[in-house]
Amino acid sequence: MFNHILAPLDGSALAECVLPHLVGMAKAFDARVTVLRVLKPHAEGVTPFPIDPVDWEIKKVEAGAYLDEIVRRLDETGTPVEQVLLEGDPASCIKEFADEHNVDLIILSSHGRSGLSDWNVSSIVRKVIQRTYRSIMLIQAYELKQPGLKGIHYHKLLLPLDGSRRAECLFAPAKTVAQFYNAQLLVAHVAVKPEMPRQMPLTAEDQALMARFIKRNKQVAADYLKGLRNRLPHDFKSCLRVSGDVALTLHEMVDEEAVDLLIVSAHGYSGQSKWPYGSITTSFIEYGSVPLLVVQDLNPEDIESTKAEAAVKESKGH
Repeated sequence: MFNHILAPLDGSALAECVLPHLVGMAKAFDARVTVLRVLKPHAEGVTPFPIDPVDWEIKKVEAGAYLDEIVRRLDETGTPVEQVLLEGDPASCIKEFADEHNVDLIILSSHGRSGLSDWNVSSIVRKVIQRTYRSIMLIQAYELKQPGLKGIHYHKLLLPLDGSRRAECLFAPAKTVAQFYNAQLLVAHVAVKPEMPRQMPLTAEDQALMARFIKRNKQVAADYLKGLRNRLPHDFKSCLRVSGDVALTLHEMVDEEAVDLLIVSAHGYSGQSKWPYGSITTSFIEYGSVPLLVVQDLNPEDIESTKAEAAVKESKGH
């Protein structure tokens, strides 16, 4: 469960879109909260000339005052919060802080000081998501109507499940949020159509085989969803669909059902420890349009380092 929640901020109004969700999640899980600001000495692509010490001290004072104001606003909601100011590379500092202070959940705004772009997430946020190996919550900063600090209320939660045990790691946080906000749970399963040879039109035998495969998958999925009645709140709604494209079907379901919080596991049946997220979860990180809670099913040490990470560690003698 989430005992320590981290919210990195960069001083921008866009990044502050996470604050209502920070308050909401902290109250639901009775979690301790840390707001973090990282000052980077040099902007991207700027030659690292010596920093004016006076100018740097002024920036540190301004950043500290900014965090003081954030803490004051959060205190008014009854949310106890700690503040931390660090210096260095933002993504690296966020990762190191999360590792050193046992952060369970990192709440991130899709965009911040660099402004909105036609990319779904900014470069720094993408680095944090890909390297922290922890549960994350991603909030879209381009949503113009943001609730006040006390105004967040989740009404409908979508839980995509593929029938795997590891995907069920999202049950505990989903039940906590649903019960705290009296929200409806929508449990979705997409029965996959089988891949068939495409060089020639399907024969009658091919079509019959596909029909049997789909029928079998639907029955297994229906039995699985029925079996969840004893493990999830009894008022949850299940949705079973058949599709050749699981990600597309789930994205469509988010819009059709007016979902306001999507909760997914980092991995499912096909997920590999070689990557921090499976393909469906990655799709929602890159293209999702609603607040996204990704529950990491693996411990950070269980996820394999990339070749780049391994090379850097080796060069530093780790």
